[in-house]
Parts: sequence; structure tokens; C-alpha cells
Amino acid sequence: MLRVLLFLLVIGLLAVAAVWVGDQPGRFLLTWQGYQIETSAPVAAGLIGAGALALALLLWFLVSIVNLPATFARWREARRKRKGYEALSRGIVAAGAGDARLASQSAVEARKYLPKDPLSLVLEAQAAQLAGDRSRAQQAFQLMEKRPETRLLGLRGLHADALRNDDSEAAYHFASEAHKEHPLPWSAKAVLDEHIRSKDWEGAYAILGKQIDAQLVDEKTGQRQKAVLELAMAEEKELSAPDEALYLGRQAVQHAPDLVPAIVLVARLWGRRNDVRRAAKLIEKEWPQIQHPDIALAYLDLRPGDSTLDRLHRAQRLARLAPESAESQLIVAGAAIAAKQFSLARETMRLLLARETTPSVRMCQLMAELEEAENGFSGYVREWLSKAARAPRDETWVATDGYVSPKWLPASPVTGQLDAFRWQRPAERLAVTLDGAEKLEESVPLLNAEKPELEEVGAESPAQPILPEPPKIGQALGATQPPPVSAPPVPDHDGTH
Repeated sequence: MLRVLLFLLVIGLLAVAAVWVGDQPGRFLLTWQGYQIETSAPVAAGLIGAGALALALLLWFLVSIVNLPATFARWREARRKRKGYEALSRGIVAAGAGDARLASQSAVEARKYLPKDPLSLVLEAQAAQLAGDRSRAQQAFQLMEKRPETRLLGLRGLHADALRNDDSEAAYHFASEAHKEHPLPWSAKAVLDEHIRSKDWEGAYAILGKQIDAQLVDEKTGQRQKAVLELAMAEEKELSAPDEALYLGRQAVQHAPDLVPAIVLVARLWGRRNDVRRAAKLIEKEWPQIQHPDIALAYLDLRPGDSTLDRLHRAQRLARLAPESAESQLIVAGAAIAAKQFSLARETMRLLLARETTPSVRMCQLMAELEEAENGFSGYVREWLSKAARAPRDETWVATDGYVSPKWLPASPVTGQLDAFRWQRPAERLAVTLDGAEKLEESVPLLNAEKPELEEVGAESPAQPILPEPPKIGQALGATQPPPVSAPPVPDHDGTH
């Protein structure tokens, strides 16, 4: 609208100027080469304007003829670009739809019309991958790597191609080159994973610190992974550099207070330095929130020279911090068996089994150990071991990929994933027994059967028959599988031991 108004204004001004010139009196006289031209002023002004316009048109025509090759070249380039971008659009859509033939044709056409455009290389690589042509895809990625604007994209493509072909060295090379160029989440993770795979915990720790500073990982995940790597370094230095290991372990506890192996390591190192009070204080602080058998064993082993009765008192003190926990009752029962306090152990296990719907392997093994320690090998021992063979498995260290380990590891040995292990029950395998599943009620009466007079603490224990070695207190607290038992036939049970 504004342009229309401006155009009308200019036309009006020209009309006013023409009228004004026409109204002005005067004559125009030109004498040249013996000729004399005389006319009015308005006509002279019109002739001058027409001459100027004709001269301008002539100059434009001459300039156009001179610039004709360049103009034709620009038109041809614009036409090529238009066809090239049409091919790119068509090829990207075809690649996204999974049409390998059309994507390849479009890629060839795009490279023909747009040989220097990086998008044509991207389409070339996509079409080659879609068609399964690895060599062609590699060539495209290598060309991208040589160009500054597509170097990172080319390195990532080569890295992914190396991973698909299980070439870890080449994958690490391309990822490290990309990481040097510009740290990105994928390159940082690839470099970190390589350090973890080679168990270079210090190198991985340095890389992780850079990732956290660059905000490539969130704060919570970064602190947890730092704790895992600090614990891994501390475990390596536990014997060679205990002071440094203690510092790293405390840092790990600070960054991840629920990291059980870090708590155990710090308590163990403090115990070796005869600082039992600090070690006990640490465990007692964490026990109400984290009841773990490794923490319990570390608490009992703070003083290696303690008697079995002292260990029992220590177990009872720990159990009072979390009295409702099954782990607290198991640690007390195990320590009571070792101290020959069989009545306490039996009562503790009775309360635990009455509360548990199905006894676990450790519970059944502990009952078998109690029966054998108190009364020797009997039908009750055999029955509890039989139940242990069919009982649900206890919690253990299970990686996210399903790998089961008896001890905590910084990374999964299968996938190399950092902080992959969690304390949980492994997947149960289905099994069919001839006599069917047994219920808890069949086991509880064994706890209330009449027993012979209990020995006083410190009294000489009766002679035991020669049998395969029963599970010890440490095994009962931390075992996840029942020990193999080979026993002679059991005589008929008459209700007494």
C-alpha cells in the first residue's frame, strides 16, 4: 500500500512539473555546424529527456552484451543448484523411508550437481549404508573427515562403522580425534569406555572430570561415576599405598554415600590403622539405611583378635540399629552359632523364618549350620540343605546386562559399562521337582522340637562325627549357593537328636 501511494505521489509531481514547464515562456535556440534549430522550452526539455533515456538504454545494451557470458554462467549455476537441492530433498526423504534404490540415484544426482556441498556427502553415506555398501560409505565418511565443516560428522561415521565391525582400536582412534576437535557426548563416552575397558581408572577419572566440567553428563550421574572410579583406584592402591587408598575411599563415600564397597573399604583401612572407633562409627551411621552382608562382616572383623563372644556382642549392637532388618537377624544368628549360643541363634532364626514367606538359600544354609553345630549331622541338616537347593537365590551383585558376580566390580566385564552392578536377586531359573514345592510351615516345627540341654558358653563342645566341612559363619552370611553335601544314609528319625 505504501508503495502504491509513493508511486502516485511521484506521478503527480511529474505531472505538476510538466504543467509548470509548459506554462513557462521562452524559446530554445541551437546553432551547430551551420545549422540553426529553434523551438520552445517545453519541447527542448522533452527532447533532452528522450535523448538521455536513449543513451541510457544504449549503454545498458552494451553492458549486457559484454556481461553475457557471466550472466549465462550464473543462470547455469542457479539451475544446477536447483536440480541438486531437489535431488537432495528427494534422496533424504527416500533414505528416511528406506528406499535404497531411489536414495542411491538421488545421491549420484546430488553429487553431480552439488559436488562441493557437504549435504551431498551425507546423502551418499546414508544411501550406501542403506544399501549395505560399506566401502562406499567409508569413502564418503573419509571425504567428510577431510573437510573442516564435516570433519566431526565424518569421524563419527567412521567410529560407528568401526564399532559395527568390532574394530575397537579404530573406533577409539576416531573417537579420540573427534574428542580433540570438539568434545561431544558420543566422543567423550567412547574415550571413557576405552579407558574403562583397559582398566585405566586414572585416565578414565581425568576424562570424566572434563565431561563434568563441559556439562556433557548431568551432575548426579557424574558424581556417582566419580565415586565408582575413585573406589576402583582405591582398591588398586589398598596394599601398595593405603593412605592414598583411604583418601580415595573417603572421597567415594562422600560422592556416593550408598556405595557399599566404598564403605567397606574405608572401614577396613581404618581398622588396619587401629582406628576402630572411626570405622565402627561409619558403619553404625550407614547401617540403618543400608543393611548389607559385606558391611556386617566388615563390622565384625574390625578387631581380628576378638573372641566369638565379642563378635556376637558386636553383631547384637549393630542389629539394634535396624532391628526389623532380615540382615540384622542373620548376622546375629551367625555370630551366635560361632559363639555356641545355640538357643539365641535358634530363637533369632525362628522369628526370622516366621516372618519370611519363603526362606532364602542363606537362611536354609544357616539353619543347616545351626543343626550340625549343635547336634551333629542329622536328618534335619539334610532337610535344610535340601530346602536350600530349591530356595530362592539371595541377593548378589548383578550387572545391567545380567552378569552375576560374587563381588562388586567397577564395570561389567561383558559390556564394559561403568557402575553396572546392583545388589539384587538374580533371575530365577524354572525347575520342576518330583515332590513339589515345600511350604514354610513344614520347616517351622523343626525350630520348636525338643533339644538336649544347651551347653554353657565356653563349655567343651561334644565330639562331632567326621563329615564334609559345613558352611562357616562367613559362608552363611555371604553365600549365594548351597555347598555340595555328600553324607551317609540318614537313619529313621525318632524325634530325638
